Amino acid sequence: MKLLTIAVLALASATSFAKTYPITGNTVNCRSGPGTSYSVKKSYKKGTQVSISCQTSGTSVSGNNIWDKTSDGCYVADYYVKTGVNGYVTKKCGGGSSGGSPSGGYCKKVNTAGVNLVAQWEGFVSRPRPDPIGLPTVGYGHLCQKKNCAEVKYKFPLTKTTAKQLLGDDLPKYTKCLAAALNSKPKLNQNQWAALTSWVFNVGCGNAKSSTLVKRLNKGESPNTVAAQELPKWRKAGGRVLQGLVNRRKAEVKLFKTASSKQAYPKCQ
Repeated sequence: MKLLTIAVLALASATSFAKTYPITGNTVNCRSGPGTSYSVKKSYKKGTQVSISCQTSGTSVSGNNIWDKTSDGCYVADYYVKTGVNGYVTKKCGGGSSGGSPSGGYCKKVNTAGVNLVAQWEGFVSRPRPDPIGLPTVGYGHLCQKKNCAEVKYKFPLTKTTAKQLLGDDLPKYTKCLAAALNSKPKLNQNQWAALTSWVFNVGCGNAKSSTLVKRLNKGESPNTVAAQELPKWRKAGGRVLQGLVNRRKAEVKLFKTASSKQAYPKCQ
């Protein structure tokens, strides 16, 4: 009886693992990591049935940022896989991590030097008000999503303490974006990671992902050289050069070049 039970359970497990989903695109690339900047390992034709071992977040494709790791060991955009739901259908890759880095082990948090850098250059605002180009912000650079920043859970006027807490709530969005944009070639320490997070926080996720800076890092160029050459180019807002952005880029380059023995990407220490 025990042997029969074990056999039934094994069969059920195998059946569950073998569940497959059809590819909906004509030719869909399966990549070495969860993003369009990763190298192509193979391609699937429309109608190919694939099994999914785990899922993670990565580059957004038509509004869907989920990537499926197939039994072939590569990642395909979930947008092109007909799973029947608009969300996760199995476990997350990397032991439950939802990060977009190759190992899922990137630093989601930013070190103190990075937090202070963002706070310094964003400036403290206790109540929602327009920034230099007219966008309503509050705290340390929180861009309002609703009228009067109604989404903020902290009471107005903010104190510097609650503003730092709000900043801490916001930063993981930008580290996640940065991890999704990078492939496995860049090796960044915590100061380099913090400096780039400050930059992404300032210029926005979309601009960062399409930037020459990210493309050069993904080609394996020296991070210090890339940062020194590319960060200063991001000095305009609303079509004009702002001295505040010129100074901020200098501060980011300085932090980027500050030595640190702790790695932040692709593995957090």
